[in-house]
Amino acid sequence: MKKIQSVCVYCGSSFGTDPVYEATATRLGQLLAETGLRLVYGGGSVGLMGTVAKAVLDEGGQVTGIIPHFLERREEMLDAVSDLTITENMHERKQLMFQKADAFIVLPGGIGTLEEAVEMMTWAQLGQHKKPVLLANVNGFWSPLLELLDHMRAQGFIRPDREVPYLVADRIEDAIPMLTDAVGEGSDAPDLQDDRAPMEKL
Repeated sequence: MKKIQSVCVYCGSSFGTDPVYEATATRLGQLLAETGLRLVYGGGSVGLMGTVAKAVLDEGGQVTGIIPHFLERREEMLDAVSDLTITENMHERKQLMFQKADAFIVLPGGIGTLEEAVEMMTWAQLGQHKKPVLLANVNGFWSPLLELLDHMRAQGFIRPDREVPYLVADRIEDAIPMLTDAVGEGSDAPDLQDDRAPMEKL
């Protein structure tokens, strides 16, 4: 099984109300560059997404940006990214982000970030990929979601035979080691670089 070479980061196009979110995005970008992992992200320069990308670039790391054309101005496309793809729509954007990433880290964000994270978790639950998905629970941001998932289990909607696979890191410094450890588990996992999106295989 291949090692992780690229990490997709889902996060907000805003900074949020707590400065710790921006600081965490900056630190994650630095860590990705220091460990030689390529960042795959939404292609914008605003909010946390711009912060993590700029931090990677500032440390000499590699960045792949993927943005739909209707968001080029709204999310202020980051021209400094050499590997930049402009897609026709959100569906194509998400599919390419999945294909180009070996793992996923979810920083704080809004409903779009939540939707992207849950989609990856759902595909994994359905057995369509084994790429690890990690929630960066900065300042307890994702704790309400974790409580909801526990509630779903308690009510019988997440069954043991259909568990939702995800990792949780309270410290951003733990995120990459946790992803690396997760990929090292089990030799029966599929190739991380599968070109087909799960939706195409269903």
